[in-house]
Formats: sequence, C-alpha cells, structure tokens
Amino acid sequence: MKKALVFLANGFEEAEALVPVDILRRGEIELQMVSVTGERMVKGAHNIWVQADCLLEELTDEQREADVYLLPGGMPGAETLAGHKGVQELILSAAQKGKLLAAICAAPMALGVLGLLCEKEAVCYPGFEKYLTGARISEEPVVKDGNIITAKGAGVAFPFGYAILKALQGEERVSALKAQMMWQD
Repeated sequence: MKKALVFLANGFEEAEALVPVDILRRGEIELQMVSVTGERMVKGAHNIWVQADCLLEELTDEQREADVYLLPGGMPGAETLAGHKGVQELILSAAQKGKLLAAICAAPMALGVLGLLCEKEAVCYPGFEKYLTGARISEEPVVKDGNIITAKGAGVAFPFGYAILKALQGEERVSALKAQMMWQD
C-alpha cells in the first residue's frame, strides 16, 4: 500500500490539508497527519483545531519513508514548515530518492528554499513566487513537473488532491473516486 505523510504546523490552511487527506484516504493511501508543533492538536489558520495522528519526533525510521510528502499552505504554517529542520531533512531525503513532493499555496516556498524547484515548472499563492528559487512559474492552478506537484491555493484543494492520487494510483482510480464523490470537472 502506498504511504503519505502530511505535515501540520499551527496556522496551516485547513482545506489545503484536509481535502487532500480525505481524497488520499478514500483512495486507499496509508496516510499519517504529522504535527511539527510538539503537540497532537494543531490550530489551523481559521481557528479549526485538528488532531494529528502523530508527532514528527515520534516517527520511526520506517514511518518516515513514504511515497508522498505533502505540505499544506496557510500562514504562518507554511513558513514554519519551510524553516523546520526536521521537515527539511525529510524533504531533502525524499527528493534524493525521487519520492513525490506536494505543496500548495505558500508551502511551495519550503521546496524553493531547498533548491528543489530549480528548472521545474511550479505554482504558488500569488506573492510567494520570490521563494520558488529557479522555478518556471506557471499560471495553471495545479502543476506536476517530475516528482513535484504544486498548487495555487485552497480553491484548488480538490484538483491538488486528485493530482496526488493520480501520481500514486493512476487515472482509473481517480476517475472512480471522482464519480463516487460526485466531482464535476
């Protein structure tokens, strides 16, 4: 079974985290919501509290291995993720292994500051392009370039989640899930 890690920091954008979490779990991806705050309860940007499955420091070496590493936006959540040493180490290790990296809204900055977007097409929330070092900025709402998926913001949380699921499980699985969820393109 494919595995996903979704990182949560206080101030994360709830829709950008929870819509992809819902899609991936429905798509039969083994998923852990991981708090980087030292507490399981994480406060979203719109004062919605979410209980993470675990703390980053609780992950075993085996649990740190995933098929996709997902970073939701929102402020200051995305900024916290971008500057968090533990998250940086996991993302760099995953990138070296060619694992899928997914970031939405302001969170692509975490990939940009690590130099992972150089010569890649990417997108982010307007105003954060300066953090996407070396990227070719797209106007598309969701962009996949190699092992990296980026998206503009909360309004494209569903297409973002479906793009991640497609990369992991294929178009047939996404089509079936879209029909089940009554999604209309």
